[in-house]
Amino acid sequence: MSGPAAVILWLVRHGETEWNAAGRFQGWTDVPLNETGRVQADRLGEVLGDYEFDGVWSSDLSRAVDTARIAVGEPSIDRRLREMDFGELEGAVWGELDEAIRVGLRDFDSFQSPGGESAADFVERVFGFLDELIPGRHVVFAHGGVIRAIGRACGADGFPSHGDVVKVDWTHRLSLEPDHPS
Repeated sequence: MSGPAAVILWLVRHGETEWNAAGRFQGWTDVPLNETGRVQADRLGEVLGDYEFDGVWSSDLSRAVDTARIAVGEPSIDRRLREMDFGELEGAVWGELDEAIRVGLRDFDSFQSPGGESAADFVERVFGFLDELIPGRHVVFAHGGVIRAIGRACGADGFPSHGDVVKVDWTHRLSLEPDHPS
């Protein structure tokens, strides 16, 4: 299933921020980790420290970069791993959103954020990064939307909790079981 030529991804959602705790969409807004997020990253380091990776990658937003730095050390940063640009929705909470926006976000594939990015452009950006990775095991520190998009392409859907690890075989587009409990 995952021979030596496969690209195996360990996808990590960044630790918690104050906006996450308040249920706010943060997208491209650069909100730092809160204390809970730093503790989550530290615990993640206890799990990931036992593994060797061929690449350590992170979104350029501080919540992902800092999670990576605390957990495993300095990552290679790539802007294409950013969360979706939510445009006018940045800072909003789910309950404040118009029903049509909520339906679009749940359906996702045809979603266009007002003043922001379309789901299609978002997926193209993220997959462009992934398709350039060399074979091997890579840990990627990113965002819930990034992990959801990758998971959907590999037969799984859903948003990981903060500090969770989701594993996929990107080469074969398969969701894998984690080597440890989340």
